[in-house]
Amino acid sequence: MRLLQRGGRVVTLTVAGRRVVAHARRLQDEAAGLVRAAQDEGGEVRVGFAWAALGVHTATVQREWARRHPGSELTFVNSTTRFAGLTEGIAEVAVVRRDPGVSQLASALLGHEDRMAALPVEHELARRRSLRMADYAGQTVALDVATGTTTPDLWTPQQAPGSYREVRGTDEWLTAIAAGRAIGLTSQATAAQYSRTGVVFRRVRDAPTVAVHLIWWRQDPPAWLDELVAVIRETYARTA
Repeated sequence: MRLLQRGGRVVTLTVAGRRVVAHARRLQDEAAGLVRAAQDEGGEVRVGFAWAALGVHTATVQREWARRHPGSELTFVNSTTRFAGLTEGIAEVAVVRRDPGVSQLASALLGHEDRMAALPVEHELARRRSLRMADYAGQTVALDVATGTTTPDLWTPQQAPGSYREVRGTDEWLTAIAAGRAIGLTSQATAAQYSRTGVVFRRVRDAPTVAVHLIWWRQDPPAWLDELVAVIRETYARTA
C-alpha cells in the first residue's frame, strides 16, 4: 500500500498514509511511556499496606523522603491482600505485620508497635484507661484472618476469648466493633490511622508488641530500598 506520494521535491502523505501515521504516533507515545516507566527509579515510590501504613509515622516518613529526594513522591497504596499489593503489582514494596513465609520475598524489620484494644463505646471495658489480655476472656473478638495481626494463639487458655468473628479488612472490622458485635485487638498504627464513631481504643498493657516489616521481591530489590528502610527505622527509633 502506498503511504507517501512524491511530486518533485515535495513528499506528501496519501489517504492511507495519514491513517497509518495517526496509529504510529500513538504507538510511539506508548513505547516512550514504557521506557520511562522502566527507567524511572525515583519519580514515585509506591508502598503497599493492608491496614494502617506506618500509623502515626506515615506522614513524617513521607515528608522526610520528600526532603531528601526533591521531585520524588512516597505514595502509600491500600490493598486488603496477604502481601499488601506487592504480588498484584500495585506496589514495589509493602508494609506487613505478619511473616509472609514466602521464600521469594525478602524482608526488613522496621520497628515495633504496642497493641491496642478496640471497643464499642458502650462496652463495659471502654470505661477503663487500659486493659490486659485476661480482659478478653469470654468475649467475642473480630479477626481478619487474611491480613490482621491478631491470632488466637496470642492468648493463654485461661485468657482465651469465648468466640471469634471473621472479618475482611479494616472497614469491616471497625463496623463490626462499632455495632457491638465484637471487640478487637490491633496494632497502635490502626488506632492512629483510623477514627470511627462508636469505637474507642485502649492500650493493652501485657500484650506482645507487633513487629512491622517491609517486604519486596528478593530477586528484584528497588534501587532506593536501603535508604527507605533507613528513613523508616530512624522514625520508629525516635519514638521508641
